[in-house]
Amino acid sequence: MDIKLQQVSYAYSAGTPFEKYALFDVEMEIPSKTYHAIIGHTGSGKSTILQHFNGLLKPTKGIVHIGERKIEAGKKAKELKPIRQKVGIVFQFPEHQLFEETVLKDIMFGPMNFGVSEEEAEKRAREGIKQVGLPEEVLDKSPFDLSGGQMRRVAIAGVLTMNPDVIVLDEPTAGLDPRGQKEIMDLFYRLHKERELTTILVTHSMEDAAKYADQISIMHEGRCVLTGAPREIFSDSETLKKYRLEIPRIVKFQQKIEKLIGKPLSKICLTEEELADEIARALKERDHS
Repeated sequence: MDIKLQQVSYAYSAGTPFEKYALFDVEMEIPSKTYHAIIGHTGSGKSTILQHFNGLLKPTKGIVHIGERKIEAGKKAKELKPIRQKVGIVFQFPEHQLFEETVLKDIMFGPMNFGVSEEEAEKRAREGIKQVGLPEEVLDKSPFDLSGGQMRRVAIAGVLTMNPDVIVLDEPTAGLDPRGQKEIMDLFYRLHKERELTTILVTHSMEDAAKYADQISIMHEGRCVLTGAPREIFSDSETLKKYRLEIPRIVKFQQKIEKLIGKPLSKICLTEEELADEIARALKERDHS
């Protein structure tokens, strides 16, 4: 399912003396089955824009296209339930939204709320818990007896049981240690590939945007100021500075290596593996010259 924002503006408390615009004429296109990262400094509009992806917020101006449906400013939005079923949002600290007495009931709540039978909801819950890497016996436990990382996986399983076509990730690694961050991001990438999801990552992490995304959009003061492939975006550190962003640590390290060997590498490297290969190639060329 693709998503397209057409001249989207949004004002909090619109029409009142407290009106304040958070988005200004945003143009953004996210093709179906792609992995799209949205980056930007605090207050850039990232959190506001993600709430437009499933109708939690309605544009003050412009149109949001979600698959074949659209939400248009000034017009009554048609049934939003199908949109919210197909676009799942994993908010920051999703484990804070757990509330049922058992993990099984918590995961089943979403699909049953959308009219899925109890039998089907339980089947989805059992499949979902496996997909997030937890054993089935967890289903009988209270979610509040689990570790923080396990609780987050349970919350993610709850979103997956809705069988979304689009999954929106709002700072999904917040509060996790480095190992937990990698495990969660690798989990989402695997699900993106296996389920052929349209994945939208809203993040402060330049490393995650560089490693996982097909395309990156930069938000700055409520506007989408730049969209491009990760290698293109992170090759221009001066432009990033202008938007109060930094290049990923791996690119900074590459720049130090290039100074050390006295020549640029053949491409901007976005992962440790890429950089290791490029360094080996450069050293080999130097030895043969």
